[in-house]
Amino acid sequence: MNTENKKSNSDYEELMQYLEEAQAYETALILFEWDEETLAPEEAGNRTARMQGVLSSSYQRIMMSERVKELVDKCLRELTGKPVLETPDGELTEEGIRYAILKAAKRTIEEVSCIPPEEYRAYQELTSKSTRIWTKARKENDFASFVPVLKEIIDYQKKFASYRQKDGQKLYDVMLDSFEPGFTMEKLDEFFGMLKEHIVPLLKQVMESPVCIQDDFLDGDYSEEKQRELAEYLAKYVGFDFSRGVLAVSAHPFTTNLHNRDVRITTHYKSRVDSSAFSVIHESGHAIYEFGIDDRLSQTPAGQGTSMGMHESQSRFFENIIGRSEAFWIPVYGKLKELFPGQLKGVGREMFVRAINKVQPGLIRTEADELTYSLHVLVRYELEKMLIEEDLDVKELPKLWADKYEEYLGIRPENDTEGVLQDIHWAQGSFGYFPSYALGSAFGAQMLSQMKKEMDFDRLLEEGKLDVIREYLRKHVHRYGKMKDSREILKDLTGEDFEPKYYVEYLEEKYRKLYELSR
Repeated sequence: MNTENKKSNSDYEELMQYLEEAQAYETALILFEWDEETLAPEEAGNRTARMQGVLSSSYQRIMMSERVKELVDKCLRELTGKPVLETPDGELTEEGIRYAILKAAKRTIEEVSCIPPEEYRAYQELTSKSTRIWTKARKENDFASFVPVLKEIIDYQKKFASYRQKDGQKLYDVMLDSFEPGFTMEKLDEFFGMLKEHIVPLLKQVMESPVCIQDDFLDGDYSEEKQRELAEYLAKYVGFDFSRGVLAVSAHPFTTNLHNRDVRITTHYKSRVDSSAFSVIHESGHAIYEFGIDDRLSQTPAGQGTSMGMHESQSRFFENIIGRSEAFWIPVYGKLKELFPGQLKGVGREMFVRAINKVQPGLIRTEADELTYSLHVLVRYELEKMLIEEDLDVKELPKLWADKYEEYLGIRPENDTEGVLQDIHWAQGSFGYFPSYALGSAFGAQMLSQMKKEMDFDRLLEEGKLDVIREYLRKHVHRYGKMKDSREILKDLTGEDFEPKYYVEYLEEKYRKLYELSR
């Protein structure tokens, strides 16, 4: 090895030591968040928030240090252009791995180093506190008590976005870029405009259809013990690896990953058996993505899913495209009947599948059916734009929220708990996150269209061969981590840039058939 290469490797190895230390702080913060949602006692909050503030400051200190910036820039200069990511036989190259880590580190540095340290720590403590205020406000149906801290969070978000804002760039576009690089309001307006044009009238037709789908048997005396058994069975069946993952209980199902050998999911147990079942399949989809990331990327800045939209594409692909298909239940329904023989007496598989696909506009996003789900996201997207770009008064949110639900879904919340207070995202400062849910559904439909050209998708599900589907997704999506962005993944997999028509076609084909609608 020549002297220049030795020096290059020495710089990269030094950088990786800094990044590993930063990763340790980030991992500790993730564990605190997991604990807070699952096991932490109620009185732990304020003291724990201070420790989270200290850890956040330590993480920021490393990522914005001059030495780390110098090493990242130096190592990037030594890579001439964008390296080839894969060998001809599909193996990820070492140069490609290194480039992805450096690019992800540089992006992180740019995001955190523009924020003054005292503001960064104060904000981390604020969001820890605000989630508890939101939880109490939601429980007590008291939006007014949440207003002051929400205003504070929005002010911080605007300030932080302004630090990163480029000439001519909108503040909300900066926020969107944090969750879904390459997608601006212009592109999302086009996407959501297509949904309004096609899905809103389709929903109206569905609701006017004389077809009646019975689903009352889904709600009843489904014991938590048996639901837990079903949850573990479904998670394992779709590919959740219990040697590398944990299934726990929380008020709101979520996925947390420390690295590709420690991925944690949660669910909840309600009277409706499908609620937990599909939350488990959904969160397992997130976990399977993380399990599939290449070992050399894991525990680095590039060692996570490439975007929230791509992550949601995988969770919703497993939940809806796989989990709500008739083919999926052919080998599985017997297990469900075995666990709940009394509750499902006289309910055949076809009747069950129709029930889990019933369209029923509701107020709660996380319980929404597949057709109306993206309309819930549309409401949040339009309100976020108003909050960030038009300085909407936070106090106006409940009425506007209700008005938009009435316009798009034909229903109106009677209180704030089932309306504007239902999601934790704004309490966490996640402005720009919500569009990822709808994008994920659209990404998944585009992938499905391509997969059906390459494999007998339904036959694989009927035969329980989900491993073939998982491996296809691992090869084309999961293993790359942040080596490619969402649009690059779609282009390489399907030959096209993001194309929302596949999502519209998927929904129209499915629900016109289910509700016997003419075109």
